Amino acid sequence: MHRTHYIKDAKKERGGTVRIAGWVHDFRDLGKLKFVLVRDITGIMQVTLKKGVVDDSLLEAVKANKEDVVSFQGQVKENQIAPDGVELVPAEFAFLNKVERKLPVDPTGVVPSEMDTRLDHRYIDLRRKEPSLIFRAKSLAAHAFREKLTDEGFLEIHTSAITGAATEGGADVFALQYFENKAYLVQSPQLYKQLTVIGGMDKVMMTVPVFRAEKHNTTTHLNEITQMDIEMGFADHNDAMDMLEKTILHMLEKIKGELGDEIAKSFGEIKVPAKVPRYTYTELVDKLSSDGFEMKHGWDFTKEGEKRLHEILKEELYFIYDWPTSVRAFYSMPDEKNPEICHAFDLMYRGLEISSGAMRIHLPSVLEEQLKKRGLDPADFEFYINAFRMGAPPHAGWSVGLERFVMKLCNQENIRECMLFPRDRMRLLP
Repeated sequence: MHRTHYIKDAKKERGGTVRIAGWVHDFRDLGKLKFVLVRDITGIMQVTLKKGVVDDSLLEAVKANKEDVVSFQGQVKENQIAPDGVELVPAEFAFLNKVERKLPVDPTGVVPSEMDTRLDHRYIDLRRKEPSLIFRAKSLAAHAFREKLTDEGFLEIHTSAITGAATEGGADVFALQYFENKAYLVQSPQLYKQLTVIGGMDKVMMTVPVFRAEKHNTTTHLNEITQMDIEMGFADHNDAMDMLEKTILHMLEKIKGELGDEIAKSFGEIKVPAKVPRYTYTELVDKLSSDGFEMKHGWDFTKEGEKRLHEILKEELYFIYDWPTSVRAFYSMPDEKNPEICHAFDLMYRGLEISSGAMRIHLPSVLEEQLKKRGLDPADFEFYINAFRMGAPPHAGWSVGLERFVMKLCNQENIRECMLFPRDRMRLLP
């Protein structure tokens, strides 16, 4: 066994014997006194070797370089000048692996590196405190999403990433050869989660990778992302927004409770509002216009418009609902009294859209009508419309972009910081 305790837990064992393992964060050799800072995912611990206190052979044997992989066994003792007031006085030491070449990224963060260099060597970059914290937060966000929705009675489903028909109209999809047929990487699990609700599963959730062949190069888009999706049967857009509000607030509370202090020190405080306010599209168009920002009814909000709204509203989170039907996906349910408005919504977090959803059209005749209004041939969507001809209940759903959520949670400027191995137009490795 290479270790009995992670460093965070080892520090609590004052007077006890522990074995820790990790990377050499720093090493100082003063001859008769040596200090080794050992780092694992939970923290850093000082190992102190002093002549007359440890065996001479052990003092001589410990000659380490930064990022060597080591293991120490010894007694945890109090030392007020050591990090967190404790140190390890070792009785045993082992090299588990030695660094053989110069590291392209400084894990201490003292020497900065360009993003491309860090992403090319992500396995080194992850040893830095900030990336490690981002992905711990991301893991906790995905766990909290599942936890809350499981408590709410949702079933987790797992669908294919390959489809024989391009979803969402067929634009911006990655085509591939699937034996003798042409296939596509799924750009949205939309159809599949709707089919499960039509099949009677009622409330479903999923965490899936999706792929979009969009030739963009922005700080908020990637060509492969992780979506956290739900679909609810016998529900409308208000029900879906209620569920999204409860889920997002639970995710924030969970992360704040477990990582809030660390995130506050590195990235800024996590704020958890009591409620998420809701604004109609028209209300926000009027607010922008009143503030001197050019915005007309029927336009989508630009990134600059979203940023300005964040400055005007000063809200961490807020919904935009009742969108013009013409600017939303064809499957968004129009309002019965005013079909120019549809029951779609977005959730904004710190000035960025992190979630989008709607009540879906479950009536085949209305689906066909909306397709025709967009100049699309319903015959091309027969595979989709047919499902609604067999007893489809009213339903609604939404999707949260996991990387976007974590990006804003940790106040990052580039979404690539929040994907372990990001895929964009130029990046396919590692």
